[in-house]
Amino acid sequence: MPRPLPRATSFFWVTVAYAAGLAAAWVTVASLGASHHALLIAAIADFAATFAVFVFSVVFDNTSVYDPYWSVAPLALAPYLALRPEADGAPLARKVLICALVAFWGVRLTYNWARGFTGLGHEDWRYVDIRNKTGRAYWLASFFGLQLMPTVMVFLGCLPLYPALTNKAPLGLGDAAAATVTLVAVLIELVADEELRAFRKKKREKGEIMKTGLWAYSRHPNYFGEISFWWGLFFFALAASPANYWSGIGCLAITLLFVFASIPMLDKRSLQGRPEYAHHMKRVSALLPWFPRQEVR
Repeated sequence: MPRPLPRATSFFWVTVAYAAGLAAAWVTVASLGASHHALLIAAIADFAATFAVFVFSVVFDNTSVYDPYWSVAPLALAPYLALRPEADGAPLARKVLICALVAFWGVRLTYNWARGFTGLGHEDWRYVDIRNKTGRAYWLASFFGLQLMPTVMVFLGCLPLYPALTNKAPLGLGDAAAATVTLVAVLIELVADEELRAFRKKKREKGEIMKTGLWAYSRHPNYFGEISFWWGLFFFALAASPANYWSGIGCLAITLLFVFASIPMLDKRSLQGRPEYAHHMKRVSALLPWFPRQEVR
């Protein structure tokens, strides 16, 4: 089980882990040069960074070392693709716009993780469940299921960045629409996370359910914002050309992940600890914000 460490010390070692991941990615990119396709180089570098972070997870016996990777990886990937030779001649304004939106999303989400981080003495409850179920095979499950799989998901979600950042056409209405969706998505996540944080900090009864603000219209508005962000990136690719439809595989995969894995898992956990949650599920939409159904007992 994870060894207890002070919060400040834990932050230090997590930072070291991600510095090692960035170094592994940089060495990979430098070794491969520019002779290979940008997405292939990025994929190999992404794998190298993930493995470096995984090593620290094993050393500290805590898979939660990997938790910020989801929001950190695109912060490096977007500028890398924007600076590739293929992106020469693409409007600087589009590059700045897309990278700024990715940065806004990534920095905000990473900050949200950081302020809730209590130290490496704590491990996410989902990881604990898998640890208990897999026993000696836990670290294989951790690497392939809890770390490499999300890395692949995020990489697929970032696929639209390549055609979007290499698009030589001037900015148009398609870019404006994509930017609006992406920005609104991040703002929805921001508001939902702030509402949830305030709810958790206030004095409340055991089993009380969050059902005010955005949470009155969706049981998981933060997930709705997250999914919408990835679709926003895809819309940038479509704005470049409808032929870039292939890059939508990532936002589709992420949507399916949340709808068929993350949401059912959290709902199941809430049903176990909140007596009124089954009734809440009948009234409030799981994902898409909508007006709650009338009270039915």
